[in-house]
Formats: sequence, C-alpha cells, structure tokens
Amino acid sequence: MGRKWENIKRSKGKLDQVRGATFSRLAKDIMKAAKEGGPDPEANIRLKAAILNARAENMPNDNIQRAVMRGAGLVEGVRYEEFSYEGYGPGGVAVMVNIVTDNRNRTAGDVRHIFTKNGGAMGETGCVGWMFTKKGIAEIDRSETLISEDDLMMLVLEAGADDLKTTDEHFEITTAPESLDAVMRVLEAAKIPIARGETAMIPTNTVEVAAENEEKLVKLLDLLEEHDDVQNVYSNATFNDEE
Repeated sequence: MGRKWENIKRSKGKLDQVRGATFSRLAKDIMKAAKEGGPDPEANIRLKAAILNARAENMPNDNIQRAVMRGAGLVEGVRYEEFSYEGYGPGGVAVMVNIVTDNRNRTAGDVRHIFTKNGGAMGETGCVGWMFTKKGIAEIDRSETLISEDDLMMLVLEAGADDLKTTDEHFEITTAPESLDAVMRVLEAAKIPIARGETAMIPTNTVEVAAENEEKLVKLLDLLEEHDDVQNVYSNATFNDEE
C-alpha cells in the first residue's frame, strides 16, 4: 500500500507541476494583455481572450484577477517596470527577454546568472534587437472551429491581417501591431475562438542550431521562461529536430 501511495503522490506531484506551469503561462498572457490594453476585458480584446483561455483551463478567478491587477500596475504600493534584456545563447543565437518586475536589480542578477550558467551571455541594449520585428499574432486552435483555411484567409485579410499560416493544430495570423485588435474583433464577431492574441518579436532571419548546442539552448530558454519576472522570451533559433 505504501508503494502504491508513493506512486500516486509522485504522479500527482508531476500533474501539479504541469498545472502550475500552465497557470504561470496563462497569468503572463493576462498580465501582458492588461499591461498593453488596460484592465477592462470588454475594452481590451486581447485581455478578454487571455481570460477566456485561463478559465477554460480552470484557473482560479483570484489568480486571474491578480494577474490583471499586476499587469495593469494596480497593485497598491508596488511599482512595476517593463523593459527588455538582450543577449546570446549557445552558438551565437540571438535572445530577447521581456521583463515585468518590481525589483530591477534582483531580476537583472537572476537573468544574467541564467545566461552565464547555461552557455550564454547578456549583451548591451540593441545588440540583437535589430534582428527582430514587432508583429501582432493571433492563434486559433483548429479543433475549435470548422472554418476552412480559405474562408479564414479571406476574413482576416479583409480585416487588415498580413498573413495566415496553417499547421496541423493551429491557424496563425500575422498582423501589423496596430491591426491586431481589429483582426481579433472580426474573429470574435465571427464566433471563432482565439487561443492567443499578442504582440511578439519575430526574427527577420533564423539560425539553425548545431546539434551539440541544442540541449544547452533549450535549457537556457526554458529557465528564462520559467522565471516569474520574465514575460516573454524570443530567439532566432531553428532546430533540426523540433521534438
């Protein structure tokens, strides 16, 4: 019985860990949306989509409200700063890290430590920023809609989108940053569920990662993304084996 309980406990611990990581990602999506568009989901389509996704994952309402308040800078007695760090990963891959923190010195030390301990190095502001372009991204889970690729393409291009890419699981719509909200409003009006809507830094050129650097780079990017003060991590890496 003892061994069985240990197995159950270990499995539950793993599930709780995965659930915690999911909630952390969802909270960051909510914070970013609230930071960029304000705390009212009816006026902020990106925040509305992020909250709906969080609720679909059974994220507690208290967690959602805390993320909204933090993102909008409404936590009493706390002042949050938003900025970016730039650097290089193993093999010279460009890395950009968006930060939201109430303690810049603490976060700077943490991020620098993650870079240096995992084969990377922080650089000066602007060292890799020129390799990225800011875009709007709206993502649709293909299992959640019956719309065809052609019909969706026509709908979003008329709304001001730049491009539509299709994978086995998702439709990914790319827009100019200022066109993202209009495109998302059109999707909402068409009752097409939005899995994600955000501005993102898209690399203008990518670098294929050598096999000997893949594991180190993935660890670096994962550790950066897991940090509480890190909002988003972007790189210009492509991998030989995505899995």
